[in-house]
Amino acid sequence: MPVAVFDALDGHEEVVFLHDPRSGLRAIVAIHSTTLGPALGGTRFYPFASEDEALRDVLRLSRGMTYKAAAAGLDLGGGKAVIIGDPKRSKSEELLRSYGRFIESLGGRYITAADVGTTRDDMDVIRRETRYVTGVSSTLGGSGDPSPITAYGVYLSMLACAEEVLHEHALEGRRIAVQGVGKVGYPLVKLLVEEAKAKVTVSDVDVDSVARAVRDFGVDTAEPDRIHAVDCDIFAPCALGGAINDRTIPQLRCAIVAGSANNQLERPEHGKALADLGILYAPDYIVNAGGLINVADELQGYQPERAREAVRGVYRTLREVFSIAREEHLTTAEAADRFAESRIDRIGRVRLYWVPGGLGWAKLWGG
Repeated sequence: MPVAVFDALDGHEEVVFLHDPRSGLRAIVAIHSTTLGPALGGTRFYPFASEDEALRDVLRLSRGMTYKAAAAGLDLGGGKAVIIGDPKRSKSEELLRSYGRFIESLGGRYITAADVGTTRDDMDVIRRETRYVTGVSSTLGGSGDPSPITAYGVYLSMLACAEEVLHEHALEGRRIAVQGVGKVGYPLVKLLVEEAKAKVTVSDVDVDSVARAVRDFGVDTAEPDRIHAVDCDIFAPCALGGAINDRTIPQLRCAIVAGSANNQLERPEHGKALADLGILYAPDYIVNAGGLINVADELQGYQPERAREAVRGVYRTLREVFSIAREEHLTTAEAADRFAESRIDRIGRVRLYWVPGGLGWAKLWGG
């Protein structure tokens, strides 16, 4: 039976498989769209069970980046990369530099950044081989780790949700269950406890991460497979995707789902399932756009306050998505897609291209 390769690509412009036997590199770069500009998205280093699983993950994530960039008002398209392997065992300078050379060969159609399993230090190594990397150290002109500002965007999103459901612009005294206290979850908990004065319950498959959160913030804990069932105002998925699924939805005891994880809905119809239960879902690619907005600022010479001001737009975007959902009788997930697709349709002919000689990105009106 012939393999329907192009059908499997699910509308992506380009998918590149990278292999360097000497360093052990096995990676996939998926470019979903460059309609609004070059595709920017992180590199996930993860021990996938199979190459098929890695491909499915990178295709799903890259599509989400297209919508995330469009909804955030950026002149960027969507892309993502995965490196197959255990980052604690397989990661090496040789592998990262080999990966960087492959990214350089794509000529700027894809720009990478840190994601699950990769760090700012990794981006610095990759930067030795390619211009097309963001989230590097400030000494290299970068913005550093985007996780804290991603968490800030999630916090603002929770305030927007509280206004929508609880009719309050505050989270003080509210119970928030945070699934995952890693890169983004930890700084989010810090904001929730120290700034919002919220009551927080956390879980993580990494017991050391949980212990750190308890030590630093005095939060409550739950088992990783039960955090979604905690009686709370907001359930915040901040780990891997698929937290909202057939098993977890009937067990939810929250009014709001708002977190930083990508692809929280295991299937699109789960957005309607939440709406039918009266649970407000804050679309993940709106909520977690802060990191993308922050690293994108590097493309014009990083200015922290300018980036932070841009991230404040996450709150306004989410309020607009909620308005569209109400007025057009859509789920919030459908409303977010409509918001992003509208921008792509309206200004999709604005292109970016790399100006040789280090002059940066410039706009070009064309087909």
